[in-house]
Amino acid sequence: MNTEQTRKRLVIGNWKMHGLLAANASLLDGLHKGASAAPGCDLAVCVPFPYLDQARTGLQGSVVSWGAQDVSKHEQGAFTGEVSAAMLADFDCQWALVGHSERRTLHGETDQLVADKAIAALSAGLTPVVCVGETLAEQEAGQTEHIIARQLAPVLALGAQQVGRMVLAYEPVWAIGTGRTATPEQAQAVHAYIRSQLNGLGVPEVRVLYGGSVKASNAASLFAMPDIDGALVGGASLVVEEFLRIAAA
Repeated sequence: MNTEQTRKRLVIGNWKMHGLLAANASLLDGLHKGASAAPGCDLAVCVPFPYLDQARTGLQGSVVSWGAQDVSKHEQGAFTGEVSAAMLADFDCQWALVGHSERRTLHGETDQLVADKAIAALSAGLTPVVCVGETLAEQEAGQTEHIIARQLAPVLALGAQQVGRMVLAYEPVWAIGTGRTATPEQAQAVHAYIRSQLNGLGVPEVRVLYGGSVKASNAASLFAMPDIDGALVGGASLVVEEFLRIAAA
């Protein structure tokens, strides 16, 4: 496997719970027209479930792919409010975020549930983007690697064949939506630890993204780090010019 090819930079925009039809149309049109400004980068957006068809319509024929912000671990059944991986595939999704810190914190998602969701995504041909990260208290207590190892354990237990088809994202909880960002050196240290876990499993080519108040002003310094393969971008992905500047950094 060509590691350089496999680890082409990837920038994914996470719209979170933002967007209405009219605003989305403008944003998607801007991405469709402007994405060619970042030819060395794979570009994607993960949008709220109701807007998957709008994303598919607005981005078809462009270099920008799309995905969802969550996925059920269940294939189908009496699970009101859940959305299956097969449903996402029906909308030509390529990506599904799993284990985002907001899902872990606000919805009580466990490490095992995150691994189960990742498998569900893979079973439908989607690429799960598995998010991990520590809180401020955990970071200050020097527990970052311990927390990352615990969160990754059930995912890595799935084996090299499955993990090799995933993307990982390190998002320190203390840097999400706070305006605080890990320094490039801090982020690199954690990414290097994650890479060591991937190396141990025999899948060093898996891309590891950084997420946490990524902006055009700090993207280049983050991307300069050897183990940071791109970004999971929150608020800045809602502004076309900012998002494309991050991708082109």
